[in-house]
Amino acid sequence: MTRIPEDERNIFEQAIYLPMVLTVLNRDLSIIEMSPFKLKKPYLELIEETMKAIQKDLAQVKRYMKKHQMKVERLNTDDTFTMYLFLYKGYEEHHNYFNPRLRNKSEELMRYYLYERFQSILSPPSSQNG
Repeated sequence: MTRIPEDERNIFEQAIYLPMVLTVLNRDLSIIEMSPFKLKKPYLELIEETMKAIQKDLAQVKRYMKKHQMKVERLNTDDTFTMYLFLYKGYEEHHNYFNPRLRNKSEELMRYYLYERFQSILSPPSSQNG
């Protein structure tokens, strides 16, 4: 049984997933820079701006964690699971994450940061004819 409330556990998970997404985007940025795209700049700018937004959110997560005596460390990884140590207000908990879940959640966050966060801004308001 975990002593960590769900909303605080979500913060721990952000501290796990956001750096993963940054790693993937950083690698993609390098690939695009070396690719034969005719017009690279829009792709590079999209990734760079996305990374800035993620870094901003990650900084908030880190500040929150410091303020609330929270820390996360990756302990070990095998083919199936990755184990993390959550330190929460003097308590230690070990949490195993299924590697495909880590990948899927990172992909979901990447999708959010690349375009879904703009959906409400870009979508015209729906008309309500009655």
